[in-house]
Amino acid sequence: MIQKRQIILPAAHPATVAHLREALNVSETIATLLAQRGINTFGEAKAFFRPALNALHDPFAMKDMDKAVERIELAIDNREKILVYGDYDVDGTTAVALVYAFFSHYAEKDSLDYYIPDRNKEGYGISFAGIDFAAANGFSLIIALDCGIKAGAQIKYAREKGVDFIICDHHRPGAEIPAAIAVLDPKRDDCTYPFDELSGCGIGFKLIQAFAQRNNIAFAELEQYLDFVLVSIAADIVPITGENRILAHHGLERINKNPSLGLKTILDKNVVNREVSINDVVFVIGPRINAAGRIDSGRRAVDLLIAGDSETALISGEIIQKNNTERKGLDKIITEQALSMMLEDELRLERKSTVLYHREWHKGVIGIVASRLTDTYYRPTVVLTHSNGLATGSARSVRDFDVYEAIDACSDLLEQFGGHKYAAGLSLKLENIGPFRERFEQIVAETITEEMLIPAIEIDREIMLSEIDDKLLRILKQFAPFGPGNMNPVFRTANIICGTSRTVGYTNQHLLFDVYDTANESKKLQAIAFNQGKYSSMVDSRKPIDICYTIEENNWSGRNVIQLNVKDIRGIMNYEL
Repeated sequence: MIQKRQIILPAAHPATVAHLREALNVSETIATLLAQRGINTFGEAKAFFRPALNALHDPFAMKDMDKAVERIELAIDNREKILVYGDYDVDGTTAVALVYAFFSHYAEKDSLDYYIPDRNKEGYGISFAGIDFAAANGFSLIIALDCGIKAGAQIKYAREKGVDFIICDHHRPGAEIPAAIAVLDPKRDDCTYPFDELSGCGIGFKLIQAFAQRNNIAFAELEQYLDFVLVSIAADIVPITGENRILAHHGLERINKNPSLGLKTILDKNVVNREVSINDVVFVIGPRINAAGRIDSGRRAVDLLIAGDSETALISGEIIQKNNTERKGLDKIITEQALSMMLEDELRLERKSTVLYHREWHKGVIGIVASRLTDTYYRPTVVLTHSNGLATGSARSVRDFDVYEAIDACSDLLEQFGGHKYAAGLSLKLENIGPFRERFEQIVAETITEEMLIPAIEIDREIMLSEIDDKLLRILKQFAPFGPGNMNPVFRTANIICGTSRTVGYTNQHLLFDVYDTANESKKLQAIAFNQGKYSSMVDSRKPIDICYTIEENNWSGRNVIQLNVKDIRGIMNYEL
């Protein structure tokens, strides 16, 4: 097990902390956490704790939005056939469901359809096969969601076929912007939109917001789609700041009060009968929507998300549940094979990067396998398999290392690539696997630091156990929803004593114990350390230790209690097991 490096966030300015303490009547800890998040005034704190939908930016501030709305209005007025096209992952399918469901109220019944490319036959993004389908079936306009920003050749081909495109993407553009009717992407250099971290579904929401604004449709009509946006934000791991915080906050309210029938079906099937949190979205909803595109077809996910009656939703929900069960089995088998490949070759273990290829691996789960390898060996990782005569794969990265830039430096060896700082997709000719492996290793070795190769835990503040009470927990809960840019605050407490521990979980992998403040042993709190069951004898030694943790609420014997979710125990690496 790799010893984590602890990073303590910079201290907030004392004057700002003092101002917030007085203005908000909160503790120094809460004031410090707010200041660390760039919140300096009462007004900014109010906007943080009470995100308002009327604070969303004007959608027409996004470049080409006026062109996109005008083209859709023209298509509806002329009864043209419109195809809503999107990627097969969570972000893509929620975006398609949102845009299709909205425009189904304004377009002619038989003039609107949706298309999700086949992961195995067509691959990621806009495909020539998808364009051929549109042209053959009389669709003159395609609204592409969560893809298309680097599809210059495909857009040119579509124009030759008489098919117009509106691109709604949030990935980094290439050197040239595709010659579509409109290209909505806040990451365009020539786009001055105030927030450039929207999800693909978030871009879709801005599109329908603009259409509604131009056509005098009440904003309340759009609120029914906020749970889709929430799911995309959580699953695509975009920063939960700015507009994303507003959309996620109200999406959580929506999914708890009046969720879409499809999402409610997933929650019911997995017995989520408590208040839904963003963790439920990440670990329950997201994987099941993703499983459709990984194992079967992403269209199954859209079918479920737009289901208008319980019977349809139940049928689609059952199919997706089976897809997820199959996905978990494949994930387990392929991960074990990949780990064995690592151990069989000592040279792989000495490298700064990992690139693995196996022609029989299932294309739908290699992204998950790449994530698991990254967690295990903590280095930039690419996992490839064979698909349609090419090696196709997924890349995952470690904290602070831009894997997209590293892949871009190998672009002359690739057929296609795209993605983000921490996750990307790519395809290359089989004969280029070896050269790519060496070039990628060279780039990573030259640019990554030794520090980046050590897992980090970011600590917001050091506190005493005596500071932890119901009021602190109540305010911390209002910091949610948590995610990149606004992580659940991590605290460190030094010199504590642990009570007797016990292991829990199917394989006794987790450790449950009490902690005491050495300065005040009457202050006792419950703690859980996930996947650290092997350290029970160390905890039972009653020797003072330091712990890093988040403060959470747990239902214990029918009552809610404060529980510390322990992320790191300083010194366990030196303890003799």
